[in-house]
Amino acid sequence: MAALPLNCLGRTLTPFLYPQAALNSALRHLRPRAQRCLYSTTVSSDSSANIETSHLNPTPDNFSLTPFVDRCILTLEAGSGGHGCVSFVREKYIEEGPANGGDGGSGGNIYIQAVRGETSLHKLARRRLIKAGRGRNGQGKMRGGERGADVVITVPIGTIVREISRYDPIAEADKSERRKAFLGVKDTPEEVEETEGHYRKDKWIVFPGTIPSQLARMHFPALPKSRKSPLAALEPEEPLWLDLDKHMETPMLLAAGAMGGLGNPHFVAPNKERPKMATRGDEGKKLSLQLELKILADLGLVGLPNAGKSTLLRALTNSRARVGNWAFTTLQPNVGTAVLDDHKGRPAVMKRGRDGQLRENFTIADVPGLIEDAHLDKGLGLGFLRHVERAATLAFVVDLSVGDAVATLKLLWKEVSEYEALRGRELNAETERRFVTYKPPGQGLQGEDDGYDEPAVLNTSPDFLPELSGTPISSKPWFVVATKADLPETQKNYEALESYLAEVNAGAQPHPSGRKNAWKRKIHAVPVSAIKAEGVEVIPQLVMDLLEE
Repeated sequence: MAALPLNCLGRTLTPFLYPQAALNSALRHLRPRAQRCLYSTTVSSDSSANIETSHLNPTPDNFSLTPFVDRCILTLEAGSGGHGCVSFVREKYIEEGPANGGDGGSGGNIYIQAVRGETSLHKLARRRLIKAGRGRNGQGKMRGGERGADVVITVPIGTIVREISRYDPIAEADKSERRKAFLGVKDTPEEVEETEGHYRKDKWIVFPGTIPSQLARMHFPALPKSRKSPLAALEPEEPLWLDLDKHMETPMLLAAGAMGGLGNPHFVAPNKERPKMATRGDEGKKLSLQLELKILADLGLVGLPNAGKSTLLRALTNSRARVGNWAFTTLQPNVGTAVLDDHKGRPAVMKRGRDGQLRENFTIADVPGLIEDAHLDKGLGLGFLRHVERAATLAFVVDLSVGDAVATLKLLWKEVSEYEALRGRELNAETERRFVTYKPPGQGLQGEDDGYDEPAVLNTSPDFLPELSGTPISSKPWFVVATKADLPETQKNYEALESYLAEVNAGAQPHPSGRKNAWKRKIHAVPVSAIKAEGVEVIPQLVMDLLEE
């Protein structure tokens, strides 16, 4: 009898030796329909188990998760300039030709642009350091070097850019010269020797092949002053404080590249017809910036963990946010688009925006669940509460089947209002740090009594820093979405919530945020069953009405 092949022997003995492995192998080969049937027989016996698996009641693995980072720090380096060239005309019958070295090319610029389609800062967070291209060196025959490659940073709409630090070599040199001129300090003989008549390796380039003895006899002219790029006039004022809340058709200049060095024709003099020196290119400026993304949405969903926000987002949009019967299924904000007009018939909701154009859709942001003391950075609150202040309207999602709905609503408003107060204090502190004033006479840079008052570098105009949020969170239009209203035991809880909101509307009860100027006109409570998509059809109309407030 012929021996069985090893692969046949493995398939024959596997069910007996490893029964669990054989079962797993059989399950992997089941058709998708059979897998769904297997899942439907093994799910828990909760309220959603009796509902057929669908877009609103998906399997645990039916979701899409994209990388998301909403804050990062970037170091930007504008391109340095190329070096000038030391060259001479070399042609037949010309023994010692004149200088014809070209100038170095200027460095690359760094731009920023907010565009549609970008949803996260994770691409920039991985890079951390962004450098523009360096300018090419000059060449013979008066050929200048090529410009360095520019860099365009694309960020999502709603990104805030703050400057942390800046190093500008030209500004630092000017600052040192102004200080010396004010104090009347004259350069020492050593410093004079460094600036005129002396070779500085970091500033000069000499003709190739020059030996040290020749270099010691060479006389160098005074160093030319560093030049600023003409594009530097297009840079934003210092310090950078940008709120990129709209789509930008053209990028904005952040840092202009440095200028290139000068070729040897610039140093021709009556007593020096063939100069053998050229200057090096200037060093590019460096910026350290903090980028913070605050999602711009028409509607923001705020609620406790496992309140049904992600299911509501799925019911209103085609989002594939993760859904599950456990807390913190949402670990990052999810954004969906609710379509008002799909151009297949008469739209159910027809509203015009503030620009007078008919709205075809609106965006919804699902913020991760908040817990008590979220404004103190407990849970996931502080990291994502800042997304709430950029939403035009707010929907507080309350689960009627868990606890008192009124107490839950007050808890959510407490966290939001505490974050609003905390954020206000942070903005005031940042503003005070930037509104610097001049030092009184007699206090120098190092504390010595030299009578020099260093001019403030930061802008002191009260109109310079823009407001990050034009409308306080408590002044935004809002309503309540009461989920799981299809359960019979939630009727009394909803009636108590409706009665409380009516008293807030009438002024009998204070606003749950405790703010005096809080928005409390026409507050609605919408009972829905998100898992069945019942009652959610009134939300688009309500949102569009509130956007016109």
